[in-house]
Amino acid sequence: MNDCFNPYADRYDPFDLQDAPTIRASNLRHVLGAAADTGVADLWIGLELGHNGGRRTGLAMTDDTHLHAHGSRFGVADRLRPATRAGPAKEMTAGAVWEALSSIERPVFLWNVVPVHPHRPSEPLSNRRHNATEREVCVPHLHTLVKLLRPKRIVTVGNDAATALKRCGYPHVPVRHPAFGGRRQFLKQVADLE
Repeated sequence: MNDCFNPYADRYDPFDLQDAPTIRASNLRHVLGAAADTGVADLWIGLELGHNGGRRTGLAMTDDTHLHAHGSRFGVADRLRPATRAGPAKEMTAGAVWEALSSIERPVFLWNVVPVHPHRPSEPLSNRRHNATEREVCVPHLHTLVKLLRPKRIVTVGNDAATALKRCGYPHVPVRHPAFGGRRQFLKQVADLE
């Protein structure tokens, strides 16, 4: 896929550690393994990784400042490591998601329709919406994940994620994306989920 950064295979020299792809893959492996072992109530699905979130940590909707919290939810905090030397970065979506999760005790696994970071040509630290071809390449990963985790409920974060899940045929509960003035509604909707 052109103009997509795969955090589990690619390195960004200006701030990634030498073994950053291995670290991010290990972070995902630890959380996914623990989630598969313990089971999950919800699978929350966003669209794609952002340049200050999953691109850096290897974990969907998780920035550097929430890496430890993500690991703590599944009992693997001591196994997760930062993959950059640039210091912690915050991402708005990750901040809202982890604010919501701070008052939710049920096990929630976070994922994206496209688990890589699409960016504009020659602008590796920009964000762009994935295209249909990129989504279709990633759909088998989503099917594998749903089969592995068998969530009781799928929650889509934003209209575009809801549209993508509808195309896949999965029943889901849509919530507002926290960006562009949607934070308050997002927090209320996820708090109201039983």
